[in-house]
Amino acid sequence: MFRSMLLNSTAAALMALMPLAASAQDTPAKGGDIVVTYKDDITTLDPAIGYDWVNWSMIKSLYSRLMDYEPGTANLVPSLAESFDVSADGLTYTFKLRPGVKFSNGRAVVASDVKYSIERAVNPKTQGPGAGFFGAITGFDAVSGGTSETLSGIETPDDMTVVFKLSRPDATFLHVLAINFASVVPKEAVEAAAGDFGKKPVGSGTFILKDWTIGQRLVFDRNPNYFNKDLPYIDKVTVEVGQEPLVALLRLQQGEVDIAGDGIPPAKFLEIKNSPEGAQMIVDGEQLHTGYLTLNTKIKPLDDVKVRQAINMAVNKERITRILNGRATPANQPLPPLMPGYDKAYPGYAFDVEKAKALLAEAGFADGFETVLYSTNTDPQPRIAQAIQQDLAAIGVKAEVRALAQGNVIAAGGTEGEAPMIWSGGMAWIADFPDPSNFYGPILGCGGAVQGGWNWSWYCNEALDKRAIEADSMSDPAKVAERQAAWGKIFTDIMADAPWVPVINERRVVAKSTRMGGPDNIYIDPTRVINYDAIFVKQ
Repeated sequence: MFRSMLLNSTAAALMALMPLAASAQDTPAKGGDIVVTYKDDITTLDPAIGYDWVNWSMIKSLYSRLMDYEPGTANLVPSLAESFDVSADGLTYTFKLRPGVKFSNGRAVVASDVKYSIERAVNPKTQGPGAGFFGAITGFDAVSGGTSETLSGIETPDDMTVVFKLSRPDATFLHVLAINFASVVPKEAVEAAAGDFGKKPVGSGTFILKDWTIGQRLVFDRNPNYFNKDLPYIDKVTVEVGQEPLVALLRLQQGEVDIAGDGIPPAKFLEIKNSPEGAQMIVDGEQLHTGYLTLNTKIKPLDDVKVRQAINMAVNKERITRILNGRATPANQPLPPLMPGYDKAYPGYAFDVEKAKALLAEAGFADGFETVLYSTNTDPQPRIAQAIQQDLAAIGVKAEVRALAQGNVIAAGGTEGEAPMIWSGGMAWIADFPDPSNFYGPILGCGGAVQGGWNWSWYCNEALDKRAIEADSMSDPAKVAERQAAWGKIFTDIMADAPWVPVINERRVVAKSTRMGGPDNIYIDPTRVINYDAIFVKQ
């Protein structure tokens, strides 16, 4: 019953995410090599550390986790686990591992590997952004606080059994065991890599890393020992980096590229859409996404709530949707409209330049102030940042735009006091799993406001953290609606403090070559972005 609640509580909303599967009748065939392009290099393939939408898909395919999702959906299924049981009180989870699974170094995967991997993700020495997801496991506070190296709530009675004991019910726990931070890695490979495991990954997923030439390409080969012999379909994936999106798109049209990972630049969207092969090349669908402007609450004068509220009123969101050819709608709260808990009645901050100026004056900044606005450097993100820059100038705020590679923006955001404002576009927030809690802990909760974290506003409200825990402790299926309402109120209450400017809810648009097969939803997979396990080349 507990499991049914987890699998079905967001089903209605997620049905709306699935695009029409234009290629659904294609028969998957094994074989073929494909080329994927991105502008920025990959920062890491370490599942305990990697947390951007580009490396997310690759990490998913390099490693296995106890749980996973049916391709193109948010339907949970056992993966590395062969089966599992949940106690009636929701506090004990027992998993039986699938026999015969091996890491790419040839060693069998055993229960102690699961325990080690999650303890590593939680350990503050790892400096990973996903520790907070495991907060319900008994012993979490001791490990995250640095007083213990082991989680007392993970037991391994034998090599094929893992038992989790929780300090409180957690309605998201099965989803947590399906995210990248729960990927299983071998301790000996991590230690042998001497701090460079992100460049020397060893997992038990569908692919293995064959080659990585920094700044040029990564090559992934099919894992011949993957436990599901039907997957993957593709023999090799070559990811070419340093490719400008416009050049990548032209190469795709010429048959040299199979997936343009950065999508279609707005300037080319209508041309591609209206081309003879446009319907076969474009995958366009809704996603659980919010693009936002972070306002660093630790940097003056953004530490003043009136200043943050004024900035919320100054951003012309409609203009930004036009920059994106209408492939987005204005946002007014952190949750996207299709996420359970979204408050349709919440009005948000209206675009009102005069009221914004008045609020700045009340805060003592009638003449405005100077600040810095970070953005990624892939089109159209710098143009959106410049539009925000112009909006801020209208209320007297002079913002210097710094358009940098994605990894540099992430590093700036995760360094306290460094980035006053960040336009999140190109990264933004796409749900790790379809639950409102995922839009809180990593990006707005106290646990994310740490070195290397993704809470780039450095906002920490301990009262809201407590309410978040209470909401996630509602694991009773009869309380699904109550839990969603509790989460919705948390997010609208956050907006009173205005640590963000929620700007847009953007559609995911991918360009793929006409030789690529499979339903559209595996190219905009709600939990993987691109599902490399399930895509295939038409024969």
